[in-house]
Amino acid sequence: MTKRAFITGITGQDGSYLAELLLEKGYEVHGLIRRASTFNTSRIDHLYRDPHDPARRLFLHYGDLNDPLGLVGLLRELRPAEIYHLAAQSHVRVSFDIPVTTADSGALGTLHLLEAIRQAGLTGETRFYQASSSEMYGAVAETPQRETTPFRPRSPYGCAKVFAYWTTVTYRDAYGIHASNGILFNHESPRRGETFVTRKITRAATRIRLGLQDKLYLGNLDARRDWGYAKEYVEAMWLMLQQDQPGDYVIATGETRSVRDFCEAAFSRLDLDWQAHLELDPAYCRPLEVDLLVGDASLAAQAFGWRARTAFTDLVGLMIDADLALAEQEKQGGGHLLNAYG
Repeated sequence: MTKRAFITGITGQDGSYLAELLLEKGYEVHGLIRRASTFNTSRIDHLYRDPHDPARRLFLHYGDLNDPLGLVGLLRELRPAEIYHLAAQSHVRVSFDIPVTTADSGALGTLHLLEAIRQAGLTGETRFYQASSSEMYGAVAETPQRETTPFRPRSPYGCAKVFAYWTTVTYRDAYGIHASNGILFNHESPRRGETFVTRKITRAATRIRLGLQDKLYLGNLDARRDWGYAKEYVEAMWLMLQQDQPGDYVIATGETRSVRDFCEAAFSRLDLDWQAHLELDPAYCRPLEVDLLVGDASLAAQAFGWRARTAFTDLVGLMIDADLALAEQEKQGGGHLLNAYG
């Protein structure tokens, strides 16, 4: 029998890679999308079949995490074997500007979805994955950070994720849901949104290389992060839900680099001097900074054999190569074509 999975946030970076992975494994995949005046499915458009094709296995449903009754009805109809909850307002800097929206999507959205599982009578048959974040560690109590490290969030985004984490644990303990938290450290790819610092850097570097822009504006260059490849991180999400028992796992490379290091790696791949094109702008600094994040994924390696495989320089190279193709299309008047994304 074909397994059925339900993904919130299916149109995002992680959601698109996860949908690919599950379709490759033979799943029927359903995704939740919000109704908007414009389409936002470009990352998954390549996965569509003709809607009349009987072999079609990807389906999208309009809905909202803040519509509990709608969620209950949809889950009763679909009865998915696995739910991957990836949707949230995910930009840390922006969370200071829209804290209520961030809490509504990241914290209450998770509560609504877990309660919908309960109300739909799926507690014994549906497995649940919660996209937790290294930002929960904030002002870190120890280095590296692991599953037992205390949470000390430093942003509304981090606070929302802590609420979602403990709500997932509570529903697991109270109702016996197979619910797991993936504490993912920063993970990037050519599909990363262009407002995130890594993608902002690779887009700027390639456009500067082709004469389409001259400057890159950034905030804190000293922040250090543990950067991995998103395509590998969604494999960990799937593996968590294949375990006999649910659990909470750090997913990380175990190495840390600064924003400055990322700039240097990206620009040097294009034979450019990053310092000649960089301008510091306080507007891009957070009211509270998280100085250092680096994770210890030993538990995940022990439990289900997951390890990061893509080196930092190779990840930067993947992003630069894809964004250089986009910049070349842009220069030729071809527009922003998403089929250059890997």
